[in-house]
Amino acid sequence: MRRHPRSTSGQTGFSLLEMLVALAVFSIAALALIKLQGASLMQTAELDSRLYSEIMVRNLAVEALTDPNPPPLGDSQGSATNAGRNFTWRRTTTVMEGGELLKVDVAVKQAAGPEVTLSVIRPVL
Repeated sequence: MRRHPRSTSGQTGFSLLEMLVALAVFSIAALALIKLQGASLMQTAELDSRLYSEIMVRNLAVEALTDPNPPPLGDSQGSATNAGRNFTWRRTTTVMEGGELLKVDVAVKQAAGPEVTLSVIRPVL
């Protein structure tokens, strides 16, 4: 005679309450991951904008350093396009103490993004 094994409690599986608790925990974790993904996308876009602004400000600073004629004293501003993006820039040139060096402050801003600044020093020549 063959006997069939029986469960001692007569029940198998999870109860409805256990399933609801597990679903609630999973839902909270999923919502946190969705929020994290949104924040990550925003940070990536901001870093991308900042990277191109930093490249542009360095280009303008190198231009001010390598031009045979020093930039004019005072403030100047303009706009430029690089990598298909539009930038506005501002440059302030001042004579440093002693009169032999110029301090050139360059600031670049995209329409959507932070302003990036860089200061360089060059001889008056």
